[in-house]
Amino acid sequence: MRYTHDLTDTQWNLIAYCFPPPAKTGRPRKHSYRELLNGCLYVVRTSCQWRNLPKDLPPWATVYHYFRQWTNTELLERIHTHLREHIRLLEGRKRQPTAGSIDSQSVKGSETCGERGYDAGKKINGRKRHIVVDTLGLLLMVLVLPADVQDRDGARQLLTRVFAVYGTLRCLWADAGYAGRLVLWVAGISRCVLQIVRRLAGEPGFKVLPRRWVVERTFGWLGRYRRLSRDYERRAKVAEAMVGLAMSRLMLARWVKN
Repeated sequence: MRYTHDLTDTQWNLIAYCFPPPAKTGRPRKHSYRELLNGCLYVVRTSCQWRNLPKDLPPWATVYHYFRQWTNTELLERIHTHLREHIRLLEGRKRQPTAGSIDSQSVKGSETCGERGYDAGKKINGRKRHIVVDTLGLLLMVLVLPADVQDRDGARQLLTRVFAVYGTLRCLWADAGYAGRLVLWVAGISRCVLQIVRRLAGEPGFKVLPRRWVVERTFGWLGRYRRLSRDYERRAKVAEAMVGLAMSRLMLARWVKN
């Protein structure tokens, strides 16, 4: 193993079947899927430019081509779903979640960042990641929008997709930024209840809020991947794929550890 993020034999065997089998005709593939995926993980872990991939990895153009292909065909998303469901089973949970948390994170955009906005509250010019996680902190879905989109507006777009995929959800926890009409909207379109977790009035200093700390911990996990410290992607879909790829690597490490 050359780099700390490279997949071990055990980790690769857990997801190898998700990739298509070798073609029976045509030129044999020069680089294995494992090495190509290691190249993608190197980028999201170290935040280097695609063109600056080390020479002992496959050529950057090849790695980038497969990353785009896996993103457009949703292969990376399917791998992420496969890992999350199995982690839940290892933890004694059902495959589909019934509860979770929602939150957002504003990050600065680089000069290569696509559509962006200004978050006046955080004083950040860039994008905002809206995420929903289960009670273990595992990512259910991410939506990347300009940072000037309010939490409640971004939540509507995200939750519309979430409820279409996770019909088993019955409870979501959120902070006070999601209070108001969004609570009634969630009750009107789903069987899920949006519960607002508030700080106690007059309580000084930092306080870990019940249930809310889970999604904050997920942002902390993702912060270990330098590519996510800022938004470098021109397309929001690619930015979402980077978040999913980082989470998949975290879950692989957790699965093997268990």
